Amino acid sequence: MSAAVYCRRYLRYLLLAAASIGGSSALAQTTGPVRPRARLAPGLEANQAGRVLRVSVSDEAGFREWLAQKQPRAVASQEPHQAGLWQVRGTTATMLSQCPYVSFVEVADRAARPERQLNGADFAANKVTAVHTRYPQLAGQGLTVSVKEGPLDINDIDFKGRLVNPNPQAQTLNSHSTLMATLIAGGGNSAPAGKGAAWQARIAQASYSNLLPDDDATLAGQGVSVQNHSYGVSVENFYGLEARAYDQQVLRRPELLHVFSAGNSGSQPAPAGPYAGLAAVANLTGQFKNSKNTLTVGATDAFGQVAPLSSRGPAADGRIKPELVAFGDGGTSDAAALVSGVSLLVQQAYRDRQGRLPSAALVKAALLNSADDTGRPNVDHVAGYGQADALGAVQTILERRFSEGSVAQGQEQVVPLMVPAGTHRLKVTLVWHDPEAAANAPATLLNDLDLTLVRATDAQRWLPWTLSTFPHPDSLALPARRRPNRRDNAEQITLDAPAAGTYQLRVRGYAVPQGPQAFSLVYEFESGLTWINPTAARTLRAAEAAVLRWQWAGPATTAQLQYRPVGQPTWTTLSASVDLQQQAFRWTAPSGPTLAQVRLLTGAGAVESDTFFVAPPLAVQVLYSCPEETLLAWKRVPGATQYQLYRLGATHLEPYRLLTDTAVALSGPDAAALYYAVGPWVGGQVREQGLTANVGPENNGCYIQSFLPAQPVADNVRFNLLLSTTYRLQTVTLERRNPDGSFGAVQRLASVPGTALELSDPSPQPGRGEYRVRLDLNNGRTYYSAVEAAFLVRSTADVLVYPVPVVAGEPLTIVGPQDQALHIRVYDLTGRLRLDLTTSSSSQHVLDSQALGRGTFLLRFSTPGGQEITRRILVL
Repeated sequence: MSAAVYCRRYLRYLLLAAASIGGSSALAQTTGPVRPRARLAPGLEANQAGRVLRVSVSDEAGFREWLAQKQPRAVASQEPHQAGLWQVRGTTATMLSQCPYVSFVEVADRAARPERQLNGADFAANKVTAVHTRYPQLAGQGLTVSVKEGPLDINDIDFKGRLVNPNPQAQTLNSHSTLMATLIAGGGNSAPAGKGAAWQARIAQASYSNLLPDDDATLAGQGVSVQNHSYGVSVENFYGLEARAYDQQVLRRPELLHVFSAGNSGSQPAPAGPYAGLAAVANLTGQFKNSKNTLTVGATDAFGQVAPLSSRGPAADGRIKPELVAFGDGGTSDAAALVSGVSLLVQQAYRDRQGRLPSAALVKAALLNSADDTGRPNVDHVAGYGQADALGAVQTILERRFSEGSVAQGQEQVVPLMVPAGTHRLKVTLVWHDPEAAANAPATLLNDLDLTLVRATDAQRWLPWTLSTFPHPDSLALPARRRPNRRDNAEQITLDAPAAGTYQLRVRGYAVPQGPQAFSLVYEFESGLTWINPTAARTLRAAEAAVLRWQWAGPATTAQLQYRPVGQPTWTTLSASVDLQQQAFRWTAPSGPTLAQVRLLTGAGAVESDTFFVAPPLAVQVLYSCPEETLLAWKRVPGATQYQLYRLGATHLEPYRLLTDTAVALSGPDAAALYYAVGPWVGGQVREQGLTANVGPENNGCYIQSFLPAQPVADNVRFNLLLSTTYRLQTVTLERRNPDGSFGAVQRLASVPGTALELSDPSPQPGRGEYRVRLDLNNGRTYYSAVEAAFLVRSTADVLVYPVPVVAGEPLTIVGPQDQALHIRVYDLTGRLRLDLTTSSSSQHVLDSQALGRGTFLLRFSTPGGQEITRRILVL
């Protein structure tokens, strides 16, 4: 970077900092009247031709009058449910910026796109499985999430009975929204992998064709408390009208939390704006993600490292964005969806105790405060406040480690805090919903609160972690420092190895022009070693890689990692020295069904995991699905004492029967349900069920899986029959259709040797024959296969033509000697040649009867051996 460029950026940084310190009133005093150029979104002048523009107007009547006089060809329409916002077509942004009633102009017609690239999920990475295990009562019951993007699959059984506004006419253009809804609130009906974070929550749908917030009344009517936004547009680094509108909506509905994906543009340079041209910074995909009262989420890999594709901050005014990261194998879309699901669990934990929904500021504070530090120490512009921790966020609420209050200008609220002995780290986070700022404001924080930690014994003070925002890569990468924060509406203080005793959390209204300002304050005491994965609630796949996870809050140290099957006296060492701060270890599970534990040995002793189960997935097989009865079966699991059979109820899989056998017959009303799954009882408890089977007859045969000729055309007639089971099967009979339409037996098996059979006709008739299989059971029931055809061609002189007569337009099929080409000529009754072709070496050929026209024709065939064969046909 040249000295001149550096100086220009430094001057711009000083102006922005001065505006931030002075607040909105100081900004107005220093900037003077708004110039037309300042009313344009960054980068808009270079890309405005033919675009639909959005404008913010102060006087709507005056704006319409000005537009009619100055731009009579322009077409303007008011944005629905958005006072003061208009869409305009047929003019330019530069012209609109000349209007005295227009305060800001931006592009409106940017197309949203899903932000997902891969596939996979590991709910243990963000401790969601730990919440499901320890707090099974938390599943999102009674809450509603809105998925704002394209239509999702309303027939997905993981959403059964929980879709608020299903639209059967909507066309599902891609599976992205279905995947997001599954991560957030999938019911686990299809398989354990289909279980979302808040797996009993209701699901509403909204369209991302509208980038502005949805209507308040609609969201309230649907009961939506979290809305997920796993989509983006191009990289935009400014606080625009959409960002402003989201901040306004949260002020109107304080319990509504918006969760945005940061974007998958982490390697792109910043666009127009304060950080223009800087590599791999300030590249959030959408100005709406620059809003203050929402939550933006980046993506990590399974071990907590921020993915290179994950978009980074800062926001245009230097605020921390994204605030959180989470594991997203498919990118930031997955990460945002997971955090949306976790947010529902946090809301439920509060609602179930307080009888009402919490402020979204409290939910956000709990998420930021409990996050595990990743990347640079404390906060940074890449990972924000760290890796989302569902267990820590939920426990913050359940253990009432929070305080809510409000302060006006110059006021201070003091919250006493007792820090227990042995605390490795004290962490405190303050969050508040800040009033919306002016579009494209260089500093968007209006109400500025200060958080301070004070030790009562000696009045020592600690300030929040604050980042450098100077527009230079080296400056943006600097570690956080303790100093007043004049940009963010979230502040965090951590203190390592705090002395036990009384502390004070002080929240002061530093600059509160629009007060009083409500706030949420949360804290936690990190200490000790806890297992996160494996758990008793999830089964590890046999012989597959698994990630063992633990939580460690303590000094850098190592431990022995050991494994033992339950009942064995000896522990096997998996690693003699694992770094506890890594908090994860990749391990290949045993190859057979096993109850087991793992443990970590430290100088302080052993910490053992839950007793967990290792096994292959247990799948239900449909042996047959007949009109009178359906037979289900599954493999026996070593060590299982019984099996829990589930069937799909109104919304979720429900326990149906407890069995000691590995098969069950369903008949009558019992067979009405279409979906079943089974889980084994091992070690005194039911373990995770396997894949769910659809037992409907349209997906399964009544004994017969397939019945096909071994070769459609041959010098013999043989069929391959594949049965699903021989249970109750007494005889198998191959039958041939007689000339009168009835069927007669040509082969009968009185003893059925297995499920894969070859049947044959010992005395077939030349030409086309129709066959079926008859199954006789020992209970008197009889079932038939579909009818299949086979062609018997005994010599090279045999050629079959059917149907005769043929209706014009229907195919005319010719069956010749197997693997031999035919020279085919078609003549009409005048002797005129109508068709002349040589076929390939396959045995069946189709002619277009429509091309021949109606009438009588002669077909002459020449075989490779020189024989001539003639057939007469009639086309009707």
